[in-house]
Amino acid sequence: MPLMIKTVTYRDADYGEILELQRSTFGKMVELRRKGLDVGDEVIMLVEHKPVYTLGRHAERANIINPDYLRLRGAQVYEIERGGDVTFHGPGQLVAYVLIDLQRHQLGVKDFVNCLEEAVIRTIGEYGVVGERIEGATGVWIGKGTPRERKICAIGIKCSRFITMHGLALNVDTDLEWFSAINPCGFTDKSVTSLKQELPEAPTWAQVAPRLSHHLQLLLK
Repeated sequence: MPLMIKTVTYRDADYGEILELQRSTFGKMVELRRKGLDVGDEVIMLVEHKPVYTLGRHAERANIINPDYLRLRGAQVYEIERGGDVTFHGPGQLVAYVLIDLQRHQLGVKDFVNCLEEAVIRTIGEYGVVGERIEGATGVWIGKGTPRERKICAIGIKCSRFITMHGLALNVDTDLEWFSAINPCGFTDKSVTSLKQELPEAPTWAQVAPRLSHHLQLLLK
């Protein structure tokens, strides 16, 4: 039988609370691996956050280009352990935190990132939106090779002893104005988009979430 990963959903979630839950789960899994034991249950957290900006471990603080905007709109800022630069999480965005054992799934880190990207490509493809990869720019993009290349999904992970945490952020009906205060993922020459931006009638967060979970489960079997 295919491996099944537990899926849990959080709406209107405080970033700090979810981060601590991730870290606690990740820490327990890593410790079990360190002891040579089975790491136990794996989990996909599907989250819709309250407004927050996060900076990865190699992020440039200068990529927050309008800090006053953050303060005026009451957004929090966190410096965290994932890869990547600065990004936004908030209402209308579907975030998937994937905490799994790569050895159990016989995956390398690059394979895992490819699985995350492919799950998003398949999910948005169900709505007629063509997502693609761009060499050297992790995530899922629309309009590859055109002057209007735009990012619909950001990806940033952490991995230790083959245990993963963090994951992906797919813009469903996100207010894209939030991204105007930053250079998203460190890019100054590319924009962001959402399913709402790309479609005349976009699906809701609640409609997209189970589809993304389905594709993640299939790809991580």
